[in-house]
Amino acid sequence: MNALLAVTRRDLLLAMRRKTEVLTALFFFVIVTSLFPLGIGPEPALLRKIGPGVLWVGALLATMLGLQRMFAADHADGTLEQMALAPSPLVLLVAGKNLAHWLVSGLPLVLLAPVLGLQFGLDGEALAMLTLGLLLGTPVLSLIGSIGAALTLGVRGGGVLLSLLVLPLFIPTLIFGAGAVQAQQSGLGAGGHLSLLAAMLLLALFFAPWATTAAVRIALE
Repeated sequence: MNALLAVTRRDLLLAMRRKTEVLTALFFFVIVTSLFPLGIGPEPALLRKIGPGVLWVGALLATMLGLQRMFAADHADGTLEQMALAPSPLVLLVAGKNLAHWLVSGLPLVLLAPVLGLQFGLDGEALAMLTLGLLLGTPVLSLIGSIGAALTLGVRGGGVLLSLLVLPLFIPTLIFGAGAVQAQQSGLGAGGHLSLLAAMLLLALFFAPWATTAAVRIALE
């Protein structure tokens, strides 16, 4: 656990030194979600209907902006090789990098989403459900995305390939996350959607670090 926390702290410090990259994803999320109400017009019923989907798509795309940088810098300067040779299990170090990525890229989106949801006319219950869904779903996006980031290490045009790899895997999270808010709005209850998101998060927490570790070792060879 000390190794995991040390890697997390290191990546957070590096992210704070590259604030432009972090702020770029946040501004992208704000701009993308804010353009839809301006383009569609002031129709409250339509905005409330499309709001959850727009916010989730914006969060998904904003998360993807930072995926390629998760391992690229450490791979370029040899740090990733030193991590692989370290006495601490590599899977813990990878988990620490996943945690740092979510704290930098995912958690700010969770905090911003309720504010941006107001421009779609979402009520308090819908905003709470949106926040809870993103809190469960954004870690899944980071964990699944780390597998793609590791598989595309050192590959020319890795950004495009990364998108092709992870976008199909993001679709279930997107469907259940946006569906939870829509189910809450229609009075059907969002318990089933949240349960599926929680199950996906548990599966990703267990399997994704191991799959990412295997992909990192392949990239280093």
